[in-house]
Formats: sequence, structure tokens, C-alpha cells
Amino acid sequence: MLSNEVKAAYDNFYTHSDVQWRMLGAKYKAQNIVEVCKNISLNKVLEVGAGDGSVLHYLNEWNFGKELFALEIAQSGVDIIKKRNLKNLKEVQSFDGYKIPYEDNYFDLIVLSHVLEHVEHERILIRELKRVAKYIVIEVPKDYRFGVDKRMKHFLDYGHINMYTPTSLRFLLQSEGLKILNDKTSLTEPITNKFNLFINQKKAKTITRVLRIELEYLVKKTLGKLLGTKKQEQFANAYTVLTEKMDENLHIF
Repeated sequence: MLSNEVKAAYDNFYTHSDVQWRMLGAKYKAQNIVEVCKNISLNKVLEVGAGDGSVLHYLNEWNFGKELFALEIAQSGVDIIKKRNLKNLKEVQSFDGYKIPYEDNYFDLIVLSHVLEHVEHERILIRELKRVAKYIVIEVPKDYRFGVDKRMKHFLDYGHINMYTPTSLRFLLQSEGLKILNDKTSLTEPITNKFNLFINQKKAKTITRVLRIELEYLVKKTLGKLLGTKKQEQFANAYTVLTEKMDENLHIF
């Protein structure tokens, strides 16, 4: 169960500030989810750790699944999601971070977008996701880089206590009895990096900084296409993977 201290820290996390920033990031997260799930048929879709509902906004707008549901540990997030009045959203409620209040196999798909890096007991949560859904789509930031241990404060300030690469995430999921059906890597779009630098960080907008952002994106995108999957995973800022549960009893512990 989520500790009272952690729940209290998140309860007032989502406010009406940073709305534009959250919506900008959510659009690309939602696009990744839709892309990896394009070959499966979905009726009931649950987002676990739905935040302020930014990703749900786009899934609803694009009619992704006939019925949408949401769970979130932060009461501020639950309140904002309710106010969105999403037409396909059937239910939103708070939860303890691990126990999902639905019966076995209730959902076709669970969405876990930029959540797993925050979870202390990740395998416990994954097993609970398997209990209630056939398919699980997970996206994580690819935080891991050489020397990441020297930037601990930066990541802990964001609540990122786990680090993943595409390889390590696949190992985790497959060792918990999940079959990889589809996946993709993605780079942070230039528009997002510009917003972060010039709006969030309030840096002066110069031609040099704009060109640097655009050139870095173009170089990584081009090299990834030319050099293949290994290079794409090296450059990636996020990794999205669709899984299907196989053996209910397969896990390493």
C-alpha cells in the first residue's frame, strides 16, 4: 500500500497551473499509445495514474476505446479529471497506488503512462494490472544515461525512483509473464523542448537556441533511421510498449 506520506505529497500535486505544459506533453504520449495499440480492438480502457486527465483528454477526443476509466492517487488529479466532463469517461476514483478496485479481467486494456518510474514496488503493481486486463500499454521516460547517479537530486525531485532502458523494461515485463506485442521509441518533439526552455525555464529565445533544438532532433531522427533499432533506443527520450498477459503464474519471485 502507498504510504500516507507519499499520498499526502501527491494529493495537492495537480493544480490548474502548468495546464498548457501538461497538455502539450500528453498529446504525444496519447499518440504513442494509440500507435502501438492500433491492431487490437478495445471496449473498456483504464488509465492507472491518470494525473490530471491530460492523456485521457486526447484518448477521449480520438474515441480510443468505447468506455474510459481512471484511477489516480492524488485527489487534486481526480477532481480535475471530473471537471473535464469527458464524454467516454465512465468512472474516475482515487486508489492506494497498488490495489485496483475492479474484478478480474474487467478491462481490455490498462494504460500506464509515465507512472512506473514513480512506483516503489513495481512488480506488485504489474501483477495487479495483469489481474484486471488482457493488454497493458506502458510508457516510461528513458532517463538512464551514463553518470545518471550524479544527477540523483534532479530525478528524485520529479519522483523518478526507477530508471529504465527499453531492454531493462522488456526484461521486467517478460519476467512477469507479459508478451511484447508492439513497441516504439520516441524523441521529445522540438515544440516541447522549446516550450520547456523558453517558457518553463524562462531562457531568452534566440535563433541559436532554436536552431540547436531543431538540429539535435533532426540529427537523432536521421541517424536512428539509418542505423536501426539499437541507435533509436540509445537516442530515445521515451519508450512505449504494448503487452499481453501469457501465463498467469509466470514471474520470477
